[in-house]
Amino acid sequence: MSQQVDNIKPSYPLFRDEEYKQMLDRKRDGFEEKHPQDKIDEVFQWTTTQEYQELNFAREALTVNPAKACQPLGAVLCSLGFEKTMPYVHGSQGCVAYFRTYFNRHFREPVSCVSDSMTEDAAVFGGQQNMKDGLQNCKATYKPDMIAVSTTCMAEVIGDDLNAFINNSKKEGFLEQDYPVPYAHTPSFVGSHITGWDNMFEGIARYFTLNHMDDKVVGSNHKVNVVPGFETYLGNFRVIKRMLKEMDVGYSFLSDPEEVLDTPADGQFRMYAGGTSQAEIKDAPNATTTLLLQPWQLEKTKKLVEGTWKHEVPKLNIPMGLDWTDEFLMKVSEVTGQPIPASLAKERGRLVDMITDSHTWLHGKKFAIWGDPDFVMGLAKFLLELGCEPTHILCNNGNKRWKKAMDAILEASPYGKDCTVYVGKDLWHLRSLVFTNKPDFMIGNSYGKFIQRDTLHKGKEFEVPLIRLGFPIFDRHHLHRQTTLGYEGAMQMLTTIVNAVLERLDEETRLMQTTDYNYDLVR
Repeated sequence: MSQQVDNIKPSYPLFRDEEYKQMLDRKRDGFEEKHPQDKIDEVFQWTTTQEYQELNFAREALTVNPAKACQPLGAVLCSLGFEKTMPYVHGSQGCVAYFRTYFNRHFREPVSCVSDSMTEDAAVFGGQQNMKDGLQNCKATYKPDMIAVSTTCMAEVIGDDLNAFINNSKKEGFLEQDYPVPYAHTPSFVGSHITGWDNMFEGIARYFTLNHMDDKVVGSNHKVNVVPGFETYLGNFRVIKRMLKEMDVGYSFLSDPEEVLDTPADGQFRMYAGGTSQAEIKDAPNATTTLLLQPWQLEKTKKLVEGTWKHEVPKLNIPMGLDWTDEFLMKVSEVTGQPIPASLAKERGRLVDMITDSHTWLHGKKFAIWGDPDFVMGLAKFLLELGCEPTHILCNNGNKRWKKAMDAILEASPYGKDCTVYVGKDLWHLRSLVFTNKPDFMIGNSYGKFIQRDTLHKGKEFEVPLIRLGFPIFDRHHLHRQTTLGYEGAMQMLTTIVNAVLERLDEETRLMQTTDYNYDLVR
C-alpha cells in the first residue's frame, strides 16, 4: 500500500490504483451505510428539476455555500493595509486560524494576525483579562506600530465592550496611553466580509482624525484619497496608482496591502511591508476629495468622510470596464484640474480594439455571475459592453437598493432584458438556476467548481464551465496578482473570458471527422 520513492503519486491518480479502489469500496460497504446507487441517482436528478428549484427557493432556515465570508475577515484585510500594523481578533484561536488560512490559500503568502485566545471561561466571565494579556504580548512579541482590534461571534454575543477593554488595558499599564489601538465591532453573524472591512476602516480613520480636525483644511495637501474597500486583486492597487501617476495626480491610498500580500522570496521574512502610514491617515482630511472605489460596500466610510472630513465624495461606480473607467478618469480630471494624458487615451483605444476583435465570439453568450456588490455590478456592466447576456446575477450581500440599481443597468441594455438579479441567495440556489435555465458559462470564485461538476455529472450537454474571477480563488495560482480595474483590468478580463469561450469551442469540436468542422486555426 505504501508509495515508492521513485514513483510518488498525488491523491489523483493514486486513489485510482486498484488496491486503493478496493480499500475505498470496503470502507463504503462496511462503514458508510451508503444508500443504493439507483436511489442516489434518482435524488440527484430530482435536484436538477423545476420542482426542486421551487422548494429550494422557499427555504428560509438554511444557507448552503453562502457566497460570502464573515465580518472579521474583512477587518483583518483592512488592517493589513496599514504600515506595521498587527490585526488583532478578540475571540478564539480557531477564528483567527480560519482568517489566516483563508487568505493564505488565496494569496499564497503568510498572513500575520493574532487573537487573545478566548475559551469557555471568557465566554462566561468576559474577555477583559484575555485582552489585557493579549495586547501586551502582541506588542512585545511582534513589535507593531499599531494594533487594530476586531471581534468575533463569541465576544459580540456576550457583549464585550472594546472601547472599555482597551482603555482599561492602558490604564492598568499593559500598553502605553498613546499607543494606537483602533478597533471595530465586527459580529460574524450579521453582514459579511465587506461590512467588516468598512467597519474597520471607519474605526481606524475615526481614531486618527475624529478629535484632530481643528487644523485640517480640505484641499491643503493637494492630494486625492483613494479608499479601495475589500479588494483582493493586487494588480488593482497597481493600476489605479499607475493611472494617477500618469495624470500627475498626488494621492494617498488608504489601506494598501499590496506589498505585504506579495512579498518576494529573497531570503528575508517580512512580517510588515508597505502599507498606509499613520502620517497619511492623519493627513487624509487635508485632501481635495476622497474617491471610494467600491461605494456599495463603504457606507460607514462615506458617512465619516462626508461628516467629519467634510469631503464632497464624488458619485462614482467601480472603475471596471470601458464606460466606468472613463467616468473615473474624467472625475479625477475634474476635481484635480489635471488633463487625461495621451498614454491613457491610447490604452483606452487598445481596449476598444480588443473588444472589436473579440465581439464575434462573445456576442450573445450567456453568463451566470456572482460575488460582492461592486464587483458583480462592474462585471455585469462590462459583459453588457461586450455584447454578452447575463442570465443570473447573484449577490448574497447585496441589498434592495443595490438590486434596484442593478436592474436599472440591465434594463438600459438590450443584452440585459432576460436577466434576473438575486440578493440574499446562496450558491445552492444558483445550482438550481443553471440546471433549469442553462447559461453558457459561470463567472465567480472557486466554489463554483462544484456546480460545474454537478452539471457535468448530469451529462456533457448540461455542463456549465466556470471562469474564475472574484474572491476567493483557491484552486488556481497567481490570479490574485491580476487586474480587474481600469482599461488594463478590462483587457485582462476580456482575454480570460474570450479564451475560455474559444477553449470550450475546441473541447466541443475536437472529435475527428465528427465535430471538427470548427476545429480550425482561423479565429
